[in-house]
Amino acid sequence: MNSAATNDHSAPVWFTSSYSNGAGGECVECAVTEHSALIRDSKRPESSVIAVDCHSWGLFLQAVKHERLTA
Repeated sequence: MNSAATNDHSAPVWFTSSYSNGAGGECVECAVTEHSALIRDSKRPESSVIAVDCHSWGLFLQAVKHERLTA
């Protein structure tokens, strides 16, 4: 994981997937707060952020991990 360092402790700490090679591929960044998971485009961090509750984010991650997503 690549973490963004910050001196502002109220700002979320963004990270990219450990599968991201840093070569500018299609990737998202995530940050976890007390109440939600935040997702944004790594190539456009100033753009919109999607926020989902932590429980839903956990269910999504489990579905990805166990290949339970369908198109």
